[in-house]
Amino acid sequence: MSNNSFEQAEAELQVYIQKDVLNYSRLRNFDFGSKQKNHVSYFSKFISHRIINEYDLLSKLLSIHKPELVEKFVQEIFWRIYWKGWLEKRPAVWVDFIKDINEIKANKGVEIALNSKTNIDCFDHWVFELKQNNYLHNHARMWFASIWIFTLKLPWQLGAKFFMENLMDGDAASNTLSWRWVAGLQTKGKHYLAKPWNIAKFTGNRFGQEKLAEESFPMQEDFDYEIQANPDYNYEKKSDYLILFENDLYINDRKKMFESYKKIWLVILKNSQRKIQLCEKVMSFKVKLINDFSSIFKQAESIEVNELQKKINEFNSVDIVYPSVGENLDYVNENLVNTNIKVNFIYRKEDTFCWEFAKKGFFKFKENIPRIMKEFQLG
Repeated sequence: MSNNSFEQAEAELQVYIQKDVLNYSRLRNFDFGSKQKNHVSYFSKFISHRIINEYDLLSKLLSIHKPELVEKFVQEIFWRIYWKGWLEKRPAVWVDFIKDINEIKANKGVEIALNSKTNIDCFDHWVFELKQNNYLHNHARMWFASIWIFTLKLPWQLGAKFFMENLMDGDAASNTLSWRWVAGLQTKGKHYLAKPWNIAKFTGNRFGQEKLAEESFPMQEDFDYEIQANPDYNYEKKSDYLILFENDLYINDRKKMFESYKKIWLVILKNSQRKIQLCEKVMSFKVKLINDFSSIFKQAESIEVNELQKKINEFNSVDIVYPSVGENLDYVNENLVNTNIKVNFIYRKEDTFCWEFAKKGFFKFKENIPRIMKEFQLG
């Protein structure tokens, strides 16, 4: 297999959507362990960095299979799109999350949990697995979050932070909002309580003898987050200079646009510049993605943010592929917006179209999936 991340991602995508995806609906909830994962895609790390674009994935998938045969997998992709849109409409949720992890102090219970010493076998195993492989099955993530919040009674924010530090596919929207959903904050009054019988069933009895919280109440917020008005969406190039962050590196539909720039600066924030410090393996993965992109475009250059700010001061304007709510957008807003440099975000029409349906719950969003599919000829 190729060592280039873009070629590797495409190869893995083709293998999965040709056949293995047909097992997804039947087996998606089973976590058979880190050595047996062909029933799930396992390329979420490429999707979260948009080496694989969600819409391109859907188009390729539905050119091979009838929608009814892959319905659950299609819905899972739309969950990612929905989470992203929901957070775009309410960026204050991310702001508050970052504020909370700075203010909440880790106690002895957090230390015990993060060192796999809770004596809850499944939980301790998942801590080890996450640190070792930088991945957890989606069902295991739900069980983990539930045990963290309701059995160990630890702050959900610190659990979400631990995930972001260690997941290769860590995504501000999917991660933060999934933890809020388990806690009962995302869908008010509805939380997720892990049950030993459920863990036993879907881990092939590897776990499930643990004593977990049998009753709990959903966490509560006494306010609703306001929906933010849409910015002025732009989809076109306006400068000769482009900034790209590592969480949106999709090439296929923008290759000509990328080739037209005089310079492309590829940026990864160092841990000293991040609010959540990432583990070494996750940082190395991101660096490799950037390097692989640079090998494709001769005018692309990986650059540190301090050097970037010196360079762009020479120009009146710069384009930025919109990085979505999260660490990268925080950096842009705090360091580049409202300066002498005109910042032009470049959005995707698919994203902004979908985000308009993310103002309420997923099932309201789901009603509009046929409309989205038709608009962009996805199936």
